[in-house]
Amino acid sequence: MLGRRERTLLERALGYRFRDGGLLDMALTHRSFANEQGMDRHNERLEFLGDAVLGAVAGEWLYRELPELPEGDLSKLKAYLVSAPALAGFATELGVGRELRLGVGEERSGGRAKPSLLADALEAVFGAIYLDGGLAPVRKVVTPLLEQVLEERPRVHEEDTKTRLQEVVQAWGWPLPEYRVVAEEGPDHAKRFTIECVVQEGPPGKGEGRSKKVAEQRAAAEVLDRLLDSDDSV
Repeated sequence: MLGRRERTLLERALGYRFRDGGLLDMALTHRSFANEQGMDRHNERLEFLGDAVLGAVAGEWLYRELPELPEGDLSKLKAYLVSAPALAGFATELGVGRELRLGVGEERSGGRAKPSLLADALEAVFGAIYLDGGLAPVRKVVTPLLEQVLEERPRVHEEDTKTRLQEVVQAWGWPLPEYRVVAEEGPDHAKRFTIECVVQEGPPGKGEGRSKKVAEQRAAAEVLDRLLDSDDSV
């Protein structure tokens, strides 16, 4: 079983404290560990439940947040929000891999960093939260994650901003832009970053986002807009 310290770290990252710690233990128990230990309980049933709960929460959230979107677009966006890569990224941020109980073979093969295994474990954690506290705490845990994915979904302008800024400063013979975190707020499961982008001349650009990547893109966009406004030939 997880020690109290390990459980507390993960609970703090999730923003939820379990009444029944055994549910969290089971959510983090991979089949490989259960087989080696002669146990008949592992996280696959909780994963099944968590997948259903996550789908319901994501669907409700999208319905309320994006009233203008038709059913087809909502379905595509929901699939993107709850995809395995997105879940694996969340699991990594929350430290789920560190607390997994794995069999020897799975451990040796790098199971703690496998995206599919991390995504499955996080769904199991959602299922455990649902059984422990109901739907309300699942919404509280999941909503910031959905907001982060929605904010980070590909946008052509934002995705190209850092590259375009780098091209501009290199063309002018300036050093490459530097990015630095100037503020980091909120709990682990709902961080918000403020980042400055510094180039050779002029004030730094600032950007905010639920991830450093998004904040950097927005800071770069502010600098790029200023540079391009000052030099129409670029």
